[in-house]
Amino acid sequence: MDREPRTKKGQATRRKLLDAAAVEFGTRGYAEASVSGIAIRAGVALGSFYTYFEGKEPLFRALVDDMSHQVRHHIHDRLSGVTDRLEAERLGIQAYIEFVRQRPEIYRIVEESQFVAEDAYRRHYDAFAQAYTHGLAHARADGRISEGSDEVRAWALIGMSVFLGLRYGLWQPEASAEEVARAAGDLVARGLSPR
Repeated sequence: MDREPRTKKGQATRRKLLDAAAVEFGTRGYAEASVSGIAIRAGVALGSFYTYFEGKEPLFRALVDDMSHQVRHHIHDRLSGVTDRLEAERLGIQAYIEFVRQRPEIYRIVEESQFVAEDAYRRHYDAFAQAYTHGLAHARADGRISEGSDEVRAWALIGMSVFLGLRYGLWQPEASAEEVARAAGDLVARGLSPR
């Protein structure tokens, strides 16, 4: 378990360690990353590292949780005040692609977590699915989207976002995130049926 600091200075140091860990794990991978490399990147004494984390794996688990929170918070902020569920889907995809462009290390870290810390990996996607399912259930109950399984839809939409982020956030970042989100939003709104 990581140790939550009580002071603002401690919280700032923990934040430095998490940010440095994102770079270290994101560029070197879990196996090659080191506690000393993370401490150096953070500008923190190696002994101080252990004030906040028991070791590399607890830090990695905390990082997965932290990045999961960051991306959900980023999308939530972008959707603030949006009441149209279909518009929220489009804007959410765009926000996710933009987040990936800012924090490309999220893919390596989250994907490696399925082998290093499967519980953190599942927590990442389960948290997304829970929030998504809740939002879809409200929109369905209000008649803003059609009837259907909220949970299945949530996981399908998450899968779409993950791969759109991979393709247009990492592999083809020059593509317009807005245009990609518009095309994906059209698929969500209208499906594949001929018009």
